[in-house]
Parts: sequence; structure tokens; C-alpha cells
Amino acid sequence: MSSDRTTDGDAESDRYASDADGREYRGSVYIPVAYDNLAAAPDTDEYPDDGTGGRFRLLDLPKVPKVSHVVGPSAIMLGASLGSGETLFWPLLVAQHGWALYWAFFVGVLTQFVVNTEIQRWTLATGESVFRAYDRVHRYWPWFFLIAGFVSLGWPGWAASAAKIGAAGLGLGRYQLPGVGVTLVGWRTFGIVLMVLIWSTYQLTPLVYNVVERFQLVLVGLAIAFALLLFAVVAPFGELAAVPAGAVSVGALPPDRDLAVFLGGLAYAGAGGYLNLSQSLWVREKGYGMGRYQGRVKNPLIGDDPEPVQRDGFFFRPTPTNFARWREWWRVAQLEHLLTFVLGLLVGATALMAVARAFAAGTRASAVDMWLLEIVPAVGGAGGALVYVVLFLALFTTEFAIVESFVRNSADIVYETYGRTAGWSLSRIFWLLLTVFAGWGVLILLLPIPVEDPFSLLVVGGAMSGMMMWPYIVLTQLINVTRLPEPVQPGWARLIAMWWAAAFFGYFSVLLLDGAIAATLGVDAFQADVAVIGSAPGGYLLWLAFFLVQGYAMVRTVQHKLRSRGTVDGAARARGRFP
Repeated sequence: MSSDRTTDGDAESDRYASDADGREYRGSVYIPVAYDNLAAAPDTDEYPDDGTGGRFRLLDLPKVPKVSHVVGPSAIMLGASLGSGETLFWPLLVAQHGWALYWAFFVGVLTQFVVNTEIQRWTLATGESVFRAYDRVHRYWPWFFLIAGFVSLGWPGWAASAAKIGAAGLGLGRYQLPGVGVTLVGWRTFGIVLMVLIWSTYQLTPLVYNVVERFQLVLVGLAIAFALLLFAVVAPFGELAAVPAGAVSVGALPPDRDLAVFLGGLAYAGAGGYLNLSQSLWVREKGYGMGRYQGRVKNPLIGDDPEPVQRDGFFFRPTPTNFARWREWWRVAQLEHLLTFVLGLLVGATALMAVARAFAAGTRASAVDMWLLEIVPAVGGAGGALVYVVLFLALFTTEFAIVESFVRNSADIVYETYGRTAGWSLSRIFWLLLTVFAGWGVLILLLPIPVEDPFSLLVVGGAMSGMMMWPYIVLTQLINVTRLPEPVQPGWARLIAMWWAAAFFGYFSVLLLDGAIAATLGVDAFQADVAVIGSAPGGYLLWLAFFLVQGYAMVRTVQHKLRSRGTVDGAARARGRFP
């Protein structure tokens, strides 16, 4: 533990981890502490507001490793993104409507960079998950997101899409199950195999995060490499000339108002929905910031003794050294996400959009059929084979990340809101939910449910993911501004960016909600016009709710930012770039 300092002159050795210590992060790291012997943070401005929970325990921030040592959480997030928006939604949207919609993808990726790093903020500062932070506001919030997460991710659409592509590439037809009189379509059989394979990988190592990270790094690397190879082989270079104009065509919308697909694309311009919230848990498992003092989830069947995940986390003393370490931890976390997640998406997805636009312009097919029935015959030969490889890798890595994300998020919610007090083990909850969720996916694929186009499952899930993002973006900005002390609060630029993020997803959620009400109730009373003016009476009520929520969040955060200014001596030392 470093000593307190009173000047800015802390040595670099007090801020940065040695190469040997930094390399430990390439797996994941955990430092056990005598939690009950640690001092509790006093109820002063220098420490987080504990809300409905207990006080934080005092420890110094760990020294900061290099960016190269902590790559991993954003690679999993990138894997979750590749098979959704980047191979299905956005290539389809650009093929149908042209590059004028590219602005929404570009803005969506940058917006999710801000949202994802803000989701990390609470965990970096306290070691607690974002769900524990929501629980400190009210215990119904984590359960709301769990239910919404299941609605959006509970259908194995990515596994089914990967299976359909893999089955087509391998020429699999139908298969008669002996003795039971059930006929499986080839892609359904293949999808079941993929779900079982994903479950099986978790039984390979005691630390379940490590196996996911290593698999995802390999799968993501291969998927992007083959996507770029596909682009080079079929050579749609002329399409790239339209990208700059598309990036600045802000406001263009699909002319046919297919907002379910469009909002799904916005949500999946990145991972989207429930998946984004996993950033908090992945950086805790990796050992970012104060997460290094929290335990990791182990496989209860092959792991050794479980490591404790403390209900009430940690916070650091307001010393110059800790402020300097926070500044560097925040820089490293942002760089890891920018160089892995943002750059990977912009490069890989744009290449695939160019291929789709060049060979399937104006298509009316679904995304999977667009690739299989239009693009593969058009590019033929090596190009067609590469399409199968790219799409299968991208969709499989996404389903892998979805299983991981849903199970890890849901296990944390169940444990923190009920399981801990009931004496349940977090590791056992995780393993049980993994088995149930994988089994549920197998059941859906096994039953003769008439879903021959897996993309329809993704449209519903994508739209739900987009609508889910609005409330948690609002909640996250309120927590980070009103419950964290001045040194680690978002800066003004980030606060404005979060206002934008909430408005961005809230606006399109209102437009989608009016369509859902009309389809369900058969009435147009809730029709919400894109310009607001001209909406039906019920539509004005939807817009009023939207503006009230946005206004409340803006007023609350501005008031607290102004009140907290100057409450912690030396807080400016914790400020870095885009704090």
C-alpha cells in the first residue's frame, strides 16, 4: 500500500505496475484482502454515496499496467458485436438503403464507446458491479434489466443464424431422429451442436472468464482477418468513396420506416442492450482498478476454493498518488476499449457493408438470405467460401459472447439481490444458469417451432435491446454523477455525451413503441411523428414522457456537478483526457 503524499511529485514507480506485475493481468488478477479488518469510508464528500447499501472499505488503487496487458474485456464485447450489427443488421440496411444511413452506425459506435466506458466507471472506482450500483438505488432495477435481457437474448437467433450458414456451407439437409419420429432441419441440428459446444468450453478451466477471453480473442481475430480478406478478394473498392458522405448524412432514416430493424441496428452498432452491461463484470474479472480486490467466478466442478465478491466494495483515500493512479487507470480503460472495440468495429463492419452494397443493392431479403442467396452466388468461388467462413465465425463468436454475457449478468443479479443472503454460491449460480440457458437454447432449436428464418428472432431481440438502453443510460449517468465523489465523476464533456446517448436511444425507442402499440392494439392513437409535431394524442404523451425523463436527468446531474465542485482537495489531479 502506498503512503499518502501531499504534492504532485509522486514517482512513476508509484503509479505504474512493473512489467512482471502487469503481465499478471494477461490472465486475470485478484488480491485477497482481510475485508473485515479494513476501515470503512466515512460519510463525507470524499467518498461515494452508499445509497441503500453499506459503506465502502478503504484501500489504495492498484498500480496501473500497460494497455497491452489488459486487452480482453473489449475483445469479448467486440465478439458480441460482430455477428449482430456488423454482419447482419448494418450490411442489410446499407444494401437496402445505401450509404446515407452510415451516419447512424458511425454515431452509434462512438456513442456506445462513451456508454460502455461509463458502465466501467463505477467498477473501476469501487470494485462493485454496475448491477450492485443499480441495487443501491432500488432493488427492482437489476431485476428489470434481467427480464429485459432475457426477452432480448433468450432466443438463440445468433446460434441459429450461424448454424444456418454453417449447414448451408456443409450441405446439411434434414435428419430423422431415430425412434422418436422427429425430423430436424440441418441448421437446427447444427445449432444444437453449437450450443452444446459453448457449454462444454466452460468446463475446461477453473476460471470461467479466462476461457471466454481466450476463445474470443482467437475467434474475433479470425473473423476480422477473414472479413478483410473477403473484401480484398471481391474488391468492392468503389463503394468506399461513398462512406465519408454517409458518415455526415445525419438524420437520414429508412424511407419505409422499418424501425424495428433500424433500432436493432442502432442497438447493435456495437454489442447493445444487456450485453453492454457486461463490461462492468468483465473488467472486474480482469482486475481493473478496485476490481482487483474482488473475487472471480470459478467453475464449481473443477475449481478450487471460491473467491469472495464483497457486497459492499472499496474506495481509495483522496491522496495525490491515488488521484494519479485513477487518471492513468481511466486512460488505460478508454484506450483498451477504443483500440479494440471501436477500431475493430469500424474496420470490420465497413468492409462487410461495402460487400453487401456492391453485390446485393436494393435487396428485400432478410440478412441471412441476402448473404446466402444473393451475395454468395454473385461473388462465387473463393469469395463465396469466404462469406461462409466470415459469417459463421462472426455469428458463432457472438452467440458465445451472448451466452457468457447473459449468464454472468444474471448470476450477479440473482446473487446480489437474493442469493447472497440465502447463502448461495455465486459460482454455483453461474454454472446452473449456464446449463439452464444453454439447455433452453437447445430446446428452442429442438422443438418444431415454425421459425425458418432466424433473422426474425434477431429483429425482435435487437429492437428490445435498443429500447432497454435508454433507461440504463439515464440510470448510469445519474449514479456516476450523483453518487461518486468529485475526483471520479464524469467531466462535463462526458456528461453532455451521455445526455446525447440517452436522447439518441430514447428518441428511436419512442418511435418504435408507437408502432408496437399500434400492432398490438390495432389503434393509431399513439402514433408518434419523427418531427414530434403532428403526432397523435397518445404520441404526444409518449414524447412528453421522453422529455420529462431527459429533463430530469439533465437537471439532476447539472445540479450535483455544480454542488460537488471544490468539495475534494486536489480533485483536478484525477482528471485526464475525456474524464
